[in-house]
Amino acid sequence: MGKARLSTLCYIEKDDCYLMLHRITKANDINHNKWIGVGGHFEDRDSPDDCLLREVREETGYTLTEYKFRGIVTFIYGSGDNEMIEYMHLFTATGFEGEAVPCDEGVLEWVPKDKLLGLELWEGDKIFLRFLNERDDFFSLKLVYNENDELIEVALDGKPI
Repeated sequence: MGKARLSTLCYIEKDDCYLMLHRITKANDINHNKWIGVGGHFEDRDSPDDCLLREVREETGYTLTEYKFRGIVTFIYGSGDNEMIEYMHLFTATGFEGEAVPCDEGVLEWVPKDKLLGLELWEGDKIFLRFLNERDDFFSLKLVYNENDELIEVALDGKPI
C-alpha cells in the first residue's frame, strides 16, 4: 500500500439543486462518465479548507462564502499491492460569489436533488448523498471497492451497514 491520498469534495447548493460535475473530459479518469461534486486533492501544506476553497475556485470560478464540513469518507480500492486509500473531506456549501468558468475536468450542471440518483454515480456516492440530505450531524463513512469497482463493504461511524 502506498501513501494515503487526501482530498475534498463539495456539493454546492442553490434552489434545491447541487452543482454536479460530469467527468467526461479525460479518458484516463477513475471517475470517467460519473457525476460528482467539485473538489480535488490536497497540495502541500493544505488544510481541508484550503483545498476546498482552491479546488472550488479552480473548477467553477466561484468563491465559497458559506460552507460546512459534513464528514470524512474513507475509500479503499483494490487489494494487496494495488490497494489505494483515500480520505475525502466532504463539504456542502450554500453561499458563493463570482462568475462560473468552464471546467477542464468535465461539464458543470445544476441538478435538482431529487434527480441525482438517476445519474451515473458511484454506489458509495449515493449513500453519502442520502446522508447529506437526511442528516445534519458530522459522519464518518468507510467505502470499500474491489478491483471491479463494486462496493463490497460499508461502515457508518465505525459500524457495518
